[in-house]
Amino acid sequence: MALHHPDYGEALERSIVWRVGCGGRIKFWEDEWIAVGGVLAAKYPRLYLISNQQNHTVQQMGVRKDLGWEWEFSWRRPLFDNEVGMAISFLNDVDSKQIHPQRDDAWVWEADSSGYYSAKSAYNMMRELLHEGAEDKDYAELWKVKAPSKVLVFAWRVLRDRLPTRANLHKRQVEVNVRRCLFCNRLEEDASHLFFHCSKITPLWWESMSWVKIVGPFPQIPRYHFLQFTNGLPQGVKVNRWKSWWLALTWTIWQQRNKILFSNATFNANKIMDDATFLLWSWLRNLEKDFGTSFNHWSSNLRLGFTC
Repeated sequence: MALHHPDYGEALERSIVWRVGCGGRIKFWEDEWIAVGGVLAAKYPRLYLISNQQNHTVQQMGVRKDLGWEWEFSWRRPLFDNEVGMAISFLNDVDSKQIHPQRDDAWVWEADSSGYYSAKSAYNMMRELLHEGAEDKDYAELWKVKAPSKVLVFAWRVLRDRLPTRANLHKRQVEVNVRRCLFCNRLEEDASHLFFHCSKITPLWWESMSWVKIVGPFPQIPRYHFLQFTNGLPQGVKVNRWKSWWLALTWTIWQQRNKILFSNATFNANKIMDDATFLLWSWLRNLEKDFGTSFNHWSSNLRLGFTC
């Protein structure tokens, strides 16, 4: 591995950070809590200008739920294409932080769970930097999809495997009594299984792919599933709508999973497809110019909705 990579010095600096407690005394944009050498408002000035949450504390920028902390960003307008790269870097920064209500703030070495520097942790961090740099281009494609910002953030977390699935909670040493999938109750619930390979979910993807006459095995890694699902499509497929469908279906699967976990709902494949269909239709109606198709016509002619 080449140790003269231009981003290494900056990455090493970013790894010496404040470990935040509840975040109630730290301003999210204006205080230095992500990395040494700057604040978020200075590092991402365009995002700061379009934020509806200037002068908010870290605590005010999200909410703690049963499965952990979730950021809730609010913007004055959708992101422009030339802001996508900035948004990816911004999300990489803030999503790497954990909010700990009972812990005092302290300077720590972020690249190691102990909080102390070691040569091994620095090496691993630099190796990951190389890997992430190769992925940025693929993530940029995600941010071009026409969908609400919160759904794009969710999809980004799916691709980075940052959702609080039962497998991820176990890896983070959160006590999880049962790690099996809530849908099939057979295999461990990780992102790959939950969204794509569960026996209850796979038929939904096969049905979707039949609308545009594509076939193929599903990759194990969520990022590769997104790329396979959206690249190399047959002639005449409306690519932007098709990418939006991937977001709508994964979002709806996650919502159904949470309803089973927290509200004792039961699995219903037809409802997932119906809800995802309505969700995509509502996005197209609000985000796609000149889209005037009624929902009844849209839901009855899904194949035509994705092809020219």
